[in-house]
Amino acid sequence: MHLQNDLLIRAARGENTERTPVWIMRQAGRILKEYREVRQSAGSFIDLVKNPELVTEVTLQPVDILGVDAAIIFSDILVIPEAMGLPYEMVESKGPVFPKTIQTYEDVKALRIATENELDYVFQAIRLVKKELNGRVPLIGFAGAPWTLFCYMIEGKGSKDFSKARKMLIQDSGLSKDLLDIITDSTIFYLRAQIDAGANLVQIFDSWAGVLSGEQYETLILPYVQRICREVKGAPITVFAKGNPGVRAALGKTQCDVVGLDWTMSITESRILVGPDKTLQGNMDPAMLYGSFDEIKKATKAMLKEFGPRRHIANLGHGVYPDTDPDKVKCFIDAVKEFSS
Repeated sequence: MHLQNDLLIRAARGENTERTPVWIMRQAGRILKEYREVRQSAGSFIDLVKNPELVTEVTLQPVDILGVDAAIIFSDILVIPEAMGLPYEMVESKGPVFPKTIQTYEDVKALRIATENELDYVFQAIRLVKKELNGRVPLIGFAGAPWTLFCYMIEGKGSKDFSKARKMLIQDSGLSKDLLDIITDSTIFYLRAQIDAGANLVQIFDSWAGVLSGEQYETLILPYVQRICREVKGAPITVFAKGNPGVRAALGKTQCDVVGLDWTMSITESRILVGPDKTLQGNMDPAMLYGSFDEIKKATKAMLKEFGPRRHIANLGHGVYPDTDPDKVKCFIDAVKEFSS
């Protein structure tokens, strides 16, 4: 299907664009009252994720309300562990919880590589969203990175430092390798299937990259990310390794197309470390959206000036915070469009 707005895809490929494309991580979420209404009608977060019609509705909301240059499929990174045989629960005000965790090699052997049967609801939703978008903007698919999923599967819930996962990585390298291998195999299948269903770009979220040193990440984890980038074809790939500035140069050597930056990473330094052949994404501090409209515009203009007019996708340096005023989010989006055109 012909894209009426292909700014995101051209920017990801390093092509010239009339202006900088912009979208927001967690744009389909709690900042929008329209999302909260759908979420309440669904009964639970997981019920919403598994309902292709409702997923379509909330995925389209930011395109219609905020005017972003891309939709991102509404889902969760933890659908992969569930499809592998490790179900999760979403506990209100606490986040994801795994009733059972991976503790022994027998637990790893009980897992399976994710298949289309377990994840068909995601692919149905992608096809529905593509139909409803009718080429207005691209659709982004995504998956959690192997290390981030490993953290949840070992720890069983969110954590400040994921010490259990880091302990496993160091003390039992055999179990860790086997678990990371099967997560990687599942992720490769999942991203390929999202592209086949219609995703125009896919993003790998390594939310907990920052609990490892740069050397640990580059040695023990990056090979799995590299394999995903090498084996997933058909759409540009973004890698977002939050909180680990030490891996930017190594990410520049992978076969990804876009490197996501969090708000703590210097733009100028990142451009040097990543190199000229990758597009950068980011990296406004999401807390800046608590500022005044004038402050948001000023910060946006400064960010765009430092990134320059090419090889940049505007975004926040992390997901938008749930108590952010949607009008402030729209101010940021409109400022990107105005100052970069």
